[in-house]
Amino acid sequence: MFLLRSYVCIFTEKLKNQTVLCVFLSVKFSNCNGKRKVQYESSEPADFKVDEDGMVYAVRSFPLSSEHSKFLIYAQDKETQEKWQVAVKLSLKPALREESMKESPEVEEIVFPRQVTKHNGHLQRQKRDWVIPPINLPENSRGPFPQELVRIRSDRDKNLSLRYSVTGPGADQPPTGIFIINPISGQLSVTKPLDRELIARFHLRAHAVDINGNQVENPIDIVINVIDMNDNRPEFLHQVWNGTVPEGSKPGTYVMTVTAIDADDPNALNGMLRYRILSQAPSTPSPNMFTINNETGDIITVAAGLDREKVQQYTLIIQATDMEGNPTYGLSNTATAIITVTDVNDNPPEFTAMTFYGEVPENRVDVIVANLTVTDKDQPHTPAWNAVYRISGGDPTGRFAIQTDPNSNDGLVTVVKPIDFETNRMFVLTVAAENQVPLAKGIQHPPQSTATVSVTVIDVNENPYFTPNPKVIRQEEGLHAGTMLTTFTAQDPDRYMQQNIRYTKLSDPANWLKIDPVNGQITTIAVLDRESPNVKNNIYNATFLASDNGIPPMSGTGTLQIYLLDINDNAPQVLPQEAETCETPDPNSINITALDYDIDPNAGPFAFDLPLSPVTIKRNWTITRLNGDFAQLNLKIKFLEAGIYEVPIIITDSGNPPKSNISILRVKVCQCDSNGDCTDVDRIVGAGLGTGAIIAILLCIIILLILVLMFVVWMKRRDKERQAKQLLIDPEDDVRDNILKYDEEGGGEEDQDYDLSQLQQPDTVEPDAIKPVGIRRLDERPIHAEPQYPVRSAAPHPGDIGDFINEGLKAADNDPTAPPYDSLLVFDYEGSGSTAGSLSSLNSSSSGGEQDYDYLNDWGPRFKKLADMYGGGDD
Repeated sequence: MFLLRSYVCIFTEKLKNQTVLCVFLSVKFSNCNGKRKVQYESSEPADFKVDEDGMVYAVRSFPLSSEHSKFLIYAQDKETQEKWQVAVKLSLKPALREESMKESPEVEEIVFPRQVTKHNGHLQRQKRDWVIPPINLPENSRGPFPQELVRIRSDRDKNLSLRYSVTGPGADQPPTGIFIINPISGQLSVTKPLDRELIARFHLRAHAVDINGNQVENPIDIVINVIDMNDNRPEFLHQVWNGTVPEGSKPGTYVMTVTAIDADDPNALNGMLRYRILSQAPSTPSPNMFTINNETGDIITVAAGLDREKVQQYTLIIQATDMEGNPTYGLSNTATAIITVTDVNDNPPEFTAMTFYGEVPENRVDVIVANLTVTDKDQPHTPAWNAVYRISGGDPTGRFAIQTDPNSNDGLVTVVKPIDFETNRMFVLTVAAENQVPLAKGIQHPPQSTATVSVTVIDVNENPYFTPNPKVIRQEEGLHAGTMLTTFTAQDPDRYMQQNIRYTKLSDPANWLKIDPVNGQITTIAVLDRESPNVKNNIYNATFLASDNGIPPMSGTGTLQIYLLDINDNAPQVLPQEAETCETPDPNSINITALDYDIDPNAGPFAFDLPLSPVTIKRNWTITRLNGDFAQLNLKIKFLEAGIYEVPIIITDSGNPPKSNISILRVKVCQCDSNGDCTDVDRIVGAGLGTGAIIAILLCIIILLILVLMFVVWMKRRDKERQAKQLLIDPEDDVRDNILKYDEEGGGEEDQDYDLSQLQQPDTVEPDAIKPVGIRRLDERPIHAEPQYPVRSAAPHPGDIGDFINEGLKAADNDPTAPPYDSLLVFDYEGSGSTAGSLSSLNSSSSGGEQDYDYLNDWGPRFKKLADMYGGGDD
């Protein structure tokens, strides 16, 4: 069944014929089980709207009349599609008196619906009650607070002592404390003003329990709607709005959209905004160039005459007002709209003069001839301002071009092809100026967009030029000196200048030619040779210079190409000039050919033959012609001793007349293995080694010598250390006797007065003066500065010999030339004579036959003979 409940907002007589938008009715559908899902609809959806919770709104404002006083509300079950309807009739209440309005309204009472109870095992139908409608509470109420809203009561409070409570956001949940309830009386109150912009609706649940806390009623839902008040001004999204519009736009052209928002309810008058333009600056050409859609905020043009060259920018003050723009009750705010008029190409470029003048020297390119200036009222440095120049007449050969200066927009007339004064002395060009983008529709180019350019050509001295260049002539080689070949002259392009031309030779690699400085006749001064290295592909090139006497003098070059025809002036030669073969005819033979610097028909085919003398040539060798270019040389005898032989060969070419030559072929005859390869050592010399192989061999020899030298130095250092240890003698020993007895081997007993200074650094027996320069013995003391050796005192002392030897030993250790030369005198000098017989008379083999004398080979070539004598055994 339908249950209707009137709303706090009611229609009164004072509201007659006035616009009203208000929540005025709540409708609920109730059935026995209460589980049906119902969808609500209005018969007048354009005027009234029903929410899912049953709240009925007036969706628009209208004067209440008999036409809008009745409508139907439909309810449809979403599952069974069953429908119900109820009629709603609206009427106006009489106006309340001020006294009655001031009185506190009666507080509405809400009763808990009775629960279903069981009686004798059967369900007992509960008592029907009103479905609780939402409570509507205006925001920003002034109180007094707490303000009573509704009283909640259970019909069981007659028998029981109950306690009431309320839960939900705004009660016991954040924000807490906004709604309170008297636990005894069930009076629900609000404690402070509400703000719809923060929370537009509260959902509370009311509870009834006994004194023991037991629930006696099912909780009921209480919905509190916060009614909007116009407490917020409209706010523009931007304080300054920027837009553009092309100049010359037609009325109705869209420019931009401005937007404002209102925090109040957008479905109520408080949030319904309207826009309007308060002012326009500047006000030319019309004070109302733009208009704005009062609902959407779209700004469009309403008048013609937008001209960027006159007004580049407009500033509009836009106002947004709520309450549908009601100037009395609505709240307003303003913003600024800046509209920039963009440029279009509505002004063509115009020349500042009708004729421009310029001049250019002949044969010059990339030269600026004239500077064309234009004016354009459009915005600088935009496609509508940038000028593009073109030549529309007076230049059929395309010798001129016009470039645009990007900074000044001037046209620079330049020469792109050389101009000949003798052909054209003046040009009159017709030029036109346009923009990079076409002109706007309806605008034509004025006559000032076309101009003429008068260009004068200046005559200058030009280079003489040879014709033809290069000049080619054909001539046989071998032409004698003094022969006139040709005349090679140049022309002067300056027909209006009286000038003389002189000729000189610029390049003649072989120095074969000369040229007459006046008439350009070319004569030979040497024999022309086609086989010269200066001739490439039978062509000899010579370059000549032609100079005039103008101011300044100019010159030009020309090339003479002489194609030399070959004559048979070169005899053939054998190739290769060296070869090798085996001592026997098989298996090797020598293939030879001929080298002829001439070309066909003065070269091959060749004839090969052996001369008649000496007779050994044809006796030992035979030659066989393989073809016109090759022949084969073989041994005619069965064996020829190894060695190098010179074989003369007669070679004749095919020239007319033919030329022949006796050419020598050096043949190396060697011993060969089974494969026909030389096996003797001389093969390396005969065949020749490459540079890389020779360098590798030299490097190996140098490395081997360095290793040998390092080994010798190491051996000498080792002997020096051994000798230093042997010379550590006790000073108490008779050093003199020991030296005379074991080390001197000089005059023996008859030579007791031996000069001990000889122990220091004895000189060699042979003076240096008698030896050849640069030849020294291997064991001879090198030529160096004399070391500072100690001098023995004249006064003898028992211990002076040992000290003297020790000091000399130290000096010798620091002298790189000392060892082993300080001991050579022991063997080189044997005194002037001795009573003892010669050592050669001794039977050495009987005294030391078991001795090993091989170590004497390490002492040098002077001891090699002793090693052979004493270490050779019976031999």
